[in-house]
Amino acid sequence: MEHPNLSFIKEITGNDDDFQASILSILKKEFPEEKEAYLDNIENLNYEAASDDVHKLKHKISLLALSKSSELATKHEKNLKNGNAQLHDKFVKILNKIHVYLNT
Repeated sequence: MEHPNLSFIKEITGNDDDFQASILSILKKEFPEEKEAYLDNIENLNYEAASDDVHKLKHKISLLALSKSSELATKHEKNLKNGNAQLHDKFVKILNKIHVYLNT
């Protein structure tokens, strides 16, 4: 099972500690807001808006070096556009894993 990490962020920032800290700060600020928006849209069966939320979250998933999770997010995003939320539970597990990582 893959776990969130900073390897990709370190790669794209060239080990610039200040830039890494800036990206991590943005992730910590935006992730909870985007997660909440996604969950609200799912709860209200607004799958088109939830698909847009997944698209935003997918970029954060990629930044945290979660390639398999990013693939699932891509599938989930497409499914939601077609009114299908069958991958929701798996996607929430990914979001919860990221939440724990960003808050430790």
